Amino acid sequence: MYKSTTIVSVRRDGKVAIGGDGQVTLGEAIVKHDANKIRKLLDGKVVVGFAGASADAFALLERFEGVLKDYQGNVIRAATELAKQWRTDRVLRRLESLLAVITKDDSLVISGAGDVIVPTDDLIGIGSGGHYALAAARAMLAHTKLSAREIVEESLRITSEICIYSNNKVHIEEL
Repeated sequence: MYKSTTIVSVRRDGKVAIGGDGQVTLGEAIVKHDANKIRKLLDGKVVVGFAGASADAFALLERFEGVLKDYQGNVIRAATELAKQWRTDRVLRRLESLLAVITKDDSLVISGAGDVIVPTDDLIGIGSGGHYALAAARAMLAHTKLSAREIVEESLRITSEICIYSNNKVHIEEL
């Protein structure tokens, strides 16, 4: 599990939102409060959140964007290719990060173990606070009429009160 972040994504009523907290932790110290761990790719058609080492995540984001272009925006094929490269390339396999990827139609997680996971319920939670945010999102989906964006925002707020590696300075994108 990766420390220092929470990324959560929720899909509801034809909308999908992804958000992340802003805390960056170095060892046992908080070194930044307002980092943006959410990036738009392909002119905003694909949004990616990352957990793990920042430099590793940025290297993977650049690689993923290149593979997306190679596969003309086919996210599933690009994710599978990135996971394959990540797993087999001598340099890439040392990178420690997870990517949460959303499009208008797809939600998935890409890992360095070669996994491309399409969650059954279209909910994603990664990072040290991912499980807390995921649990909160599931409860709100079942028991409220909040929008996807509102659920992401509230899930991140709840997580910031529980997880010492997350804060309440969030960045959220919606498709």
